[in-house]
Amino acid sequence: MGEQGSDGGRKTAGAPRTAAAGTGASASAAKKAAPSKKAAARKPAAAKKAAAEKTPGATKPAAKKAPAKKASSAPLKKAPAPRKQVVAPKKATASVPAAPAKTVAAHPQGESRTALVRRARRINRELAEVYPYAHPELDFENPFQLVVATVLSAQTTDLRVNQTTPALFAKYPTPEDLAAANPEEVEEILRPTGFFRAKTKSVIGLSKALVEQFGGEVPGRLEDLVKLPGVGRKTAFVVLGNAFGRPGITVDTHFQRLVRRWKWTDETDPDKIEAAVGALFPKSDWTDLSHHVIWHGRRICHARKPACGACPIAPLCPAYGEGETDPEKAKKLLKYEKAGQPGQRLKPPQAYLDAGGRAAPPLGAG
Repeated sequence: MGEQGSDGGRKTAGAPRTAAAGTGASASAAKKAAPSKKAAARKPAAAKKAAAEKTPGATKPAAKKAPAKKASSAPLKKAPAPRKQVVAPKKATASVPAAPAKTVAAHPQGESRTALVRRARRINRELAEVYPYAHPELDFENPFQLVVATVLSAQTTDLRVNQTTPALFAKYPTPEDLAAANPEEVEEILRPTGFFRAKTKSVIGLSKALVEQFGGEVPGRLEDLVKLPGVGRKTAFVVLGNAFGRPGITVDTHFQRLVRRWKWTDETDPDKIEAAVGALFPKSDWTDLSHHVIWHGRRICHARKPACGACPIAPLCPAYGEGETDPEKAKKLLKYEKAGQPGQRLKPPQAYLDAGGRAAPPLGAG
């Protein structure tokens, strides 16, 4: 019972009895008990210390993880950027093969100078295959007839001029004859060409200039030709290229329209168009280039309604779609030999006839 009391009730009997007994066993037991209390007291302290150590230990990894997360989150945020940079070029390069022709056609202003030259020369080569028989569409037998016919072709068709000049040259075959002609008689002959009074003044005036300044001969130099009444650079280049074999670009209404449609130049002044287009081609190509472009403008690439659906250079044309794109409907818009109709010359070159071309009928033949 005493032992139980000393064990179970520390406040009442345990401590005094131990002191009163004074036995060695009790003293040793007390001594042993004292350290055990200290150990017990140390245990909570150790537990607290361990807990404290565990707590900072837990917080330290958390602190370590937090920076690790921040470090890992930084690359994750940067990761999308490189991915986009890699993907974007792939999309761009993937679209390049499918778009070159379309890009050139839709945005020719963005093409390089080299690309423009290549496209322009390719168009000329394509047209040369379509019109291998291209030639000046004015009937003439000598430089004098060509310069007069070219002056008369203003504001009218070459066909109308070709139907009119046989009567004129039959009556006035030389510059001397036309220089001495009665203006009223010349006007009557030239009436079908339109603006016949102004044209009569021009052809009589240039005939007089040929007689007085050049001995009745047509000069073969540009600077001399443009001094003649009614003769500008366009007429001069027609004469130089087709009567003297000297390269020149003929910038008529058809030529101006087509080279702007093809984005070879944005110029509107004929002299500037001539310079811009001439820079795209070797000088030796200029005369034939003029024929190819003008022929195409008269037969397919018309001013009001181009026959886009029947155009052989449609893939190279930035203006494709301005006209009729349906092939069957476009065929109905073709003119001259492309539509099975006569050409503009009463006396065309043999190469044209061999290719299936037909001579135009004389004036009044229907």
